[in-house]
Amino acid sequence: MKTILIMRHGEATPMQADDAARQLTETGHQEASRMGQWLATHHKPDALLVSPYIRAQQTAADATQHISLQFNETCNDITPDGVAQVAADYLETLIAMHPDCNTWLVVAHMPIVSYLVDQLSPGHMPIFNTGAIAVIEYDEHKQRSHYLSIHSPNNVEI
Repeated sequence: MKTILIMRHGEATPMQADDAARQLTETGHQEASRMGQWLATHHKPDALLVSPYIRAQQTAADATQHISLQFNETCNDITPDGVAQVAADYLETLIAMHPDCNTWLVVAHMPIVSYLVDQLSPGHMPIFNTGAIAVIEYDEHKQRSHYLSIHSPNNVEI
């Protein structure tokens, strides 16, 4: 069994013409750091897949600053307008290619984070607050997932 953690980036600056260049606010950095503390205590990812957008990159950096990763990749398929089926297929391929990685953290955006949860575990499409993380159990042999829970910066125990 593997664990897939799907995380929405922390709070970002308001919409602008260049959406990819939006950065985290101070609150966004705090959300990502808090969730990083929670990750280090509860799930400790060893692999990271992150959107190329700046706010996702910043979130991933804050959330994994005290975590040693075996695998780290920027993925153009998990941007806000990405296709969940493509992202799920790619993630499942990476999991098969890296059997030593047991816990995968995916840092992306709305709406793809919700669609990705539903793609992996049909019938589950949680609403993600900024910085929230959905936890999914993944059986790589059966290629089946089971949605477990969602955790937000304002309701996690560190």
